[in-house]
Amino acid sequence: MKTLLKLTVLLISLSAWSQEVEIKVEQLSPSIYMLEGRGGNIGLFESSDYLVMIDSQFANISEAIKAKIETISDKPIAFLINTHMHGDHTGGNANFKNQGAQIIAHENVYLKLKEQQKIEALPKIGYAEQMNLYELDETLLILHVDNAHTDGDSVIYFVNQDILHMGDTYFANRYPYIDIANGGSIDGYLKAHQDVLALITDETKIIPGHGQISSKKELEAYTAILVEIKNRIQAELDKGKSEDEVASDQTLTAKYDNPMGNFFINPERLKRSIYQSLAQKKTKS
Repeated sequence: MKTLLKLTVLLISLSAWSQEVEIKVEQLSPSIYMLEGRGGNIGLFESSDYLVMIDSQFANISEAIKAKIETISDKPIAFLINTHMHGDHTGGNANFKNQGAQIIAHENVYLKLKEQQKIEALPKIGYAEQMNLYELDETLLILHVDNAHTDGDSVIYFVNQDILHMGDTYFANRYPYIDIANGGSIDGYLKAHQDVLALITDETKIIPGHGQISSKKELEAYTAILVEIKNRIQAELDKGKSEDEVASDQTLTAKYDNPMGNFFINPERLKRSIYQSLAQKKTKS
């Protein structure tokens, strides 16, 4: 009876979780918006006769997302770009695909989703290193960044309006999730930052995968913090310290833990992911 009661409470909680979500909209330019809900930040671009959407969050909030988008524009969503393969960015793929959106992603995203048997959510258009979408007044530059958050990350730069969507290659003001199991690495993560910093301007507005709109200056500061932490962990690894020893050493990240360690990735998880990434690199060299 107790087990049944607990299960009932859990199901009720999950039902409420799936229904109650507030979709917030921030307009960044006359035709570009960021939508926050539950999952990775969504980018939305309104062209002359259609919409381009970046990431789709979870499937159980697609209707709420659609309803919010309809308050912005009545144009159809022609393209849905996935920044990578994680479910909080691709979960709603099928719901938007069924309404006519063509899904675009790096080829590794296609392969990963196919492995997971999410056939209904597979990208229709894939690319290897770079592709462009052209609108009369805008060019969307879609770039692959190697082995950063995963092995299939894309960043999307709206060239003329100087707005960049970085997906999970950037967690604004919080520690990043480096998915080692799916090809992520600390070196690739930092390389992605170096690449986009060379691309953007001082006025660029940056949409992170999670967190608030940022500037180039804020991204530079964030990158410097990760470089410092990486170098500290590398020094401990070079001394022969184990992963557990590094993970328990609070001094390595202490000055940044509040607030950066108060979100999905806590200080221990960050240190473990960086340690594992560096250890893999050492093994291969």
